[in-house]
Amino acid sequence: MPASTATAPHPHPLAAAARLVMLALIAVLTLFATRDVGQLWWIALLAVAGLPSLLAPQHRLIAPLSRVAEVVVLGLAASHVAAVASIGGTVDGLGASAVLPYLAVPVTVTALRRRFSEGTALLAVTAATLLVSGALTQVDGGPQLGQLGYLAVCAQWLILAALGLYAAGTLHRVMAVRNEGKPQPYAEATRLLTQLRTVARQLPGATLDPGGISEHLLEELRTVARADRGAVLSASGGGRLVVLAQAGVDRVDWETTLDADSAIADAWASQQATTAARSQSRSHRGGDVSALIVPLVAGVRTVGLVVLEADAAHAYPPPVVSRVTALTRPAALRLEAALLFDEVRSLATNEERQRLAREIHDGVAQELVMVGYGIDNALATVFDDADETAEALRTLRAEVTRVIQELRLSLFELRSEVDRQGGLAAAIAEYARTVGASGGLRVHLSLDESTARLPAATEAELLRIAQEAVTNARKHAGASNLWVTCEVDPPYAQIEVSDDGQGMADQRPDGRYGLAIMAERAERIRGRLEIRPRQPSGTTVAVVLGTSARRDNVRDSAAPSEGE
Repeated sequence: MPASTATAPHPHPLAAAARLVMLALIAVLTLFATRDVGQLWWIALLAVAGLPSLLAPQHRLIAPLSRVAEVVVLGLAASHVAAVASIGGTVDGLGASAVLPYLAVPVTVTALRRRFSEGTALLAVTAATLLVSGALTQVDGGPQLGQLGYLAVCAQWLILAALGLYAAGTLHRVMAVRNEGKPQPYAEATRLLTQLRTVARQLPGATLDPGGISEHLLEELRTVARADRGAVLSASGGGRLVVLAQAGVDRVDWETTLDADSAIADAWASQQATTAARSQSRSHRGGDVSALIVPLVAGVRTVGLVVLEADAAHAYPPPVVSRVTALTRPAALRLEAALLFDEVRSLATNEERQRLAREIHDGVAQELVMVGYGIDNALATVFDDADETAEALRTLRAEVTRVIQELRLSLFELRSEVDRQGGLAAAIAEYARTVGASGGLRVHLSLDESTARLPAATEAELLRIAQEAVTNARKHAGASNLWVTCEVDPPYAQIEVSDDGQGMADQRPDGRYGLAIMAERAERIRGRLEIRPRQPSGTTVAVVLGTSARRDNVRDSAAPSEGE
């Protein structure tokens, strides 16, 4: 038997003292009302009835039965004391008020233990005992129940006890509501994330990927409505939208600015499906066109838009609009869950990178700096004939300097983020320039980024893949030149990093872990990681997301358009 159940809990000193005080009080009142010492045996009987509840307050059976025994004894004692007091000259059964104050003890105990149903049951048992005992007790040739004073005293104490129990229950509910309103960030986060994990496993395909959900929605919509082109857009902040997925043969430069005078902006603001007789694409070549824009509304929040276009007039009559909106309503909730999950994952990743950066900066980096200072001191005090020792110290100093430089580059990598205004290409270019300069590499940049943006989580993963590829080239390739190509045309993107080093043969085993990380990141955003040799020497690492409509999207990785 566990120790917690083998040892009975000790009675609480405050509870014992309260019972003793109340028993002493009703003993004094009983003597005052009856002037008969013999009536104190009721007080002793109450003490015996309440003793099990006092000694075993947590017991599921003994404690409630003890409290029931207390109120039964209390009802009998009140009736008998009232009868004796009446015979002694007190008017009409008012003597019951000498004993009934003890009713507060069992009722208060149940209220403190939040057993309000038990407290109500105790009041009912007390009332029944008082009625039965009053009917059976004879006073002046008639039942005591016929005395108005007896009934008034019993009703008074029962009502007071009921009001006290009700007040305790109300206070408990108010405090519970207040406690629920208090911020419990980590407990609440744990509960919600646990629920999210359970729900995610039950989803069709067990996916919370915004891109996958958006592509599936477009496929469903094309079965009920004509769509030569289509896209699912979502907010990215700053009054702009990002393309989560699109359908159609040609590349479409969708209107992604909510400040523009467009049907997209109108649908977003009104949360109503909107049709238009002009294309919502900046690159449309003209001709008859019908556009349908349906907002994805979850609750009162617009989480995205579905844009469908057909190269025909009046392609979206009201029946078609109704069928489309019937499919988008449940999809809005699925997309909101996926976007929230992406945001939570992005926040967790960013916080972890910042934590690691702080730990490296405040720990290893500072210790290595102090080692460097110690070596400087040793060099300054070495004897003139200790040339060999001095050379060893110089070598160690150079090694420490190299490690500090590596740590600083790691800090720069951890803190690098895709700026909301600058975009993915700018972040990759800044990192390539910084790392290339530290490693003595000549960096060649080719940047082609659309004004439309990829989702923030996707941009973050692409940046980390590019960083790992650049770092591998600097550390392991022994290269002189680095070519970085970045092409972004949502939902399509291609990042390519090439070097003219020794290639991906067995000479570069240290980079294999980085390649595994890049492959995992690419899979997470449904991208393709490609690793191939570069001619005449070197390696090309590329990650491709989506499919471009351009036929000439494959570029020669060795042909720079911008050099540094």
